[in-house]
Amino acid sequence: MFHFSRRKLPSIALSLALPVLAASALLPQPAVAAGKTITAVMHADLRTPGMTTTAYIVRDFGYMIYDTLLAEDANFKIQPQMAEWRVSDDKLTYTFTLRDGLKWHDGTPVTAEDCVASLKRWGKADGMGQKLMEFSASIEATDPKTITLKLKEPYGLVLESIGKPSSIVPFMMPKRLAETPTDKPLPELIGSGPFKFVPSEFQPGVKAVFEKNTDYVPRKEPASWTSGGKVVKVDRVEWITMPDAQTAVNALQSGDIDFMEVPSFDILPVLEANPDIKVETLNKLGNQTVGRMNFLLPPFDNVKVRRAAFLALNQKDILDALIGNSKYYQVCGAVFVCGTPLASDVGSESLVKGDGMAEAKKLLAESGYDGTPIVIMAPGDVVTLRAQPVVAAQLLREAGFKVDVQATDWGTVISRRALQKPVKEGGWNMFFTNWVAADVINPVANVCIGGKGTKGGWFGWSEDAKVEALRDDFVRATSLDAQKKIAADIQKEVYDQVIYIPLGQFEQPSAWRKSLSGVLDGPATPIFWNIDKSE
Repeated sequence: MFHFSRRKLPSIALSLALPVLAASALLPQPAVAAGKTITAVMHADLRTPGMTTTAYIVRDFGYMIYDTLLAEDANFKIQPQMAEWRVSDDKLTYTFTLRDGLKWHDGTPVTAEDCVASLKRWGKADGMGQKLMEFSASIEATDPKTITLKLKEPYGLVLESIGKPSSIVPFMMPKRLAETPTDKPLPELIGSGPFKFVPSEFQPGVKAVFEKNTDYVPRKEPASWTSGGKVVKVDRVEWITMPDAQTAVNALQSGDIDFMEVPSFDILPVLEANPDIKVETLNKLGNQTVGRMNFLLPPFDNVKVRRAAFLALNQKDILDALIGNSKYYQVCGAVFVCGTPLASDVGSESLVKGDGMAEAKKLLAESGYDGTPIVIMAPGDVVTLRAQPVVAAQLLREAGFKVDVQATDWGTVISRRALQKPVKEGGWNMFFTNWVAADVINPVANVCIGGKGTKGGWFGWSEDAKVEALRDDFVRATSLDAQKKIAADIQKEVYDQVIYIPLGQFEQPSAWRKSLSGVLDGPATPIFWNIDKSE
């Protein structure tokens, strides 16, 4: 795991120390609500909460209203959440028993059949879920509270898969909803989790409202990451969209909002100087920012063109534009995150050193590239995704590409990146996103490296039988040394074929008013149970 020093930031120009404006007039007017309300500005607006996607705003929504069978604690150990488990001596049968007191938001009891349907749905969409299902012989509800998973052969990541903390999380939902195809939105948004969604107050792209689930029975253990007791200490949480970062900062300083997930890096010194505000990185594992190409459309259906683009890009230019302050970022060529047992620098030389431009120009000239414009989707409403498309476009143009940067918002990117149509029908060639380290830390969790193409692959649809075979070898490996060797082989293939482009690692601090207490850290933050608010 990587971490950064905590030296005090230097003071910034007076032009950034803007006076706090009265931001309340810009806030959507909430419904009258009794009790404690947390008002938060998240990293992105919520538009399609019922879709199955790796988008973190949808994951965050999921943790509000759903629960999980298992969960991971701050010591990286899998713990019971909705269910306890036992494993047969031959390691082929896993039996999960639901705990008492579990109810869906509509008042009906949670059953094993619901959970089996939820696991099967997740197993079609998530990389770790897909791999688990490939190794599974059956998964059944053997009685109303018992789920039995039988394997074809021993598989060492069963608990880690079902208890994974981040995208795509195996959230439990009623069977009737879990049977919805993964490419269709859920017709109803109810779970068994600590909050209830309030659809009557939902304004897509503007506001999402959650109320305390008074029927939720928390576990007795202390909260730790996504495990333990999910004790809700407020009555209501409102997610408010503020596309202008300065407006959100002003609202935080004036007390019109309580929490800001992703303040821009240049404004952090102003927030750190405010005695009423706490600034802290909640995801200590950090993030990896990445570029992804569309393998289905020209010109990136040609590996030589992909390699030319890869060689043209470098991490430092992108991280300098994205973060600026080097205390918050790390140049890192490891696909599976620097500072981890699987970290390697194989194949990453040009990304790390920034010396590939001459070779990029040469390879592009040899590739047969015909001048087809590269359509890059560029969301302007997410602070941590604004810089990558702009810098990448500059570097690609320098290498000889024609580039069409299409300004949009993140909600549109989430929808559009699922399209497999030609560019003239809404298709695309490249987009950028960020992953929390927990989602890319090994070859099974990391969906970017998958080689399933259009048959279950991640957006961009790379097809690579070699990678898929190596991933199977990884889960069968019985020693860390063997896993390291396989991970390095996978990384070489990722870079040779340009399956995706890791563009460095960074920390992202959050900021909240000190009237909030009990804010939890972890790889899937922010989470809103355990937080109390003083009046």
